[in-house]
Amino acid sequence: MMMHASLRAVLVAGGICTAILILIEVGRRLGLRRTKRDAEGARAGLGAIEGAIFGLMGLLIAFTFSGAASRFDARRDLVVREANHIGTAWLRLDLLPAETQPLLRELFRQYLDKRIAVYEALPDLSAARAELDRANALQSEIWAKAVAAGRTEAGQRVQNLIVPALNDMFDITTIRTMAARTHPPIMIYLLLTVLTLISALLAGYGMAGAKSPSWVHIIGFAVLMGLTVYIILDLEFPRLGLIRVDAADQMLVELRQSMN
Repeated sequence: MMMHASLRAVLVAGGICTAILILIEVGRRLGLRRTKRDAEGARAGLGAIEGAIFGLMGLLIAFTFSGAASRFDARRDLVVREANHIGTAWLRLDLLPAETQPLLRELFRQYLDKRIAVYEALPDLSAARAELDRANALQSEIWAKAVAAGRTEAGQRVQNLIVPALNDMFDITTIRTMAARTHPPIMIYLLLTVLTLISALLAGYGMAGAKSPSWVHIIGFAVLMGLTVYIILDLEFPRLGLIRVDAADQMLVELRQSMN
């Protein structure tokens, strides 16, 4: 599944590069045609328009890249926070009466297995939702057992330590789910794509005055623009492409191993 997602990401990048190359050539031919009809007026007034469009594209790339990188770091940080919250709650189970601990510890192991499985299932959204539903069901079961254990005489003395730890452990799942679903409006990416393609068309039009096109510049421009758009999208969706948060996920895996 991960290989398929990576392949799709590469195909998207390749499609963007191809579209840029095509539009550069289209723009160059349009420029040649206009130059033949009106050599002096072919470039009149275009400098201001090109500067505005390229400037807008550069500004949009800067904002989208910065936002995607910020959200990538936030999602990675949330994995660490969840591992810390689960680890803290796991340790505080020691404070509960001994006879209530084995069942709760087994539920914790199952819960962490499901939390890991949620993100391992991506990009299969239906499978990830199914694992998330199972994890949420285990939350209810863990809460019920912990509350029952807290009603005992020994459990009441430590209930104020167990309940906040469980609340933190459960709340972080909602925060992570919302963080995974938080993205800029699709129109931002459409505008970025359109501006990239229009810039390619204008770049090709500007090359019409040359006797022969400079393929080094054309290919370099196409590859760099395609790669830039690809990296922005890959940062925004770190579970689907080549840029991933698997290193942070390893903390949950290692925590699960410590529970054996």
